[in-house]
Amino acid sequence: MKHLSRITFDQTIMGGKPCIRGMRVTVGTIVGLVASGYPWKEILDAYPYLVEEDIKEALAYAAWRAEEIEVPFAA
Repeated sequence: MKHLSRITFDQTIMGGKPCIRGMRVTVGTIVGLVASGYPWKEILDAYPYLVEEDIKEALAYAAWRAEEIEVPFAA
């Protein structure tokens, strides 16, 4: 996985959820909008401080997380 420089984590911003460039816009928000069928142009119009690369990295991060394997600890 390449380094995703636009995805940030900060406990003081959105409770530590993965966000776009330290802003109060979560990866989940952007991925949800894309999944709901919103065109990228509409997303960028709604969030004028974002750029296409932000959406690409949000999708890349979500895809990486979906492939990650979680192994439960033995009780």
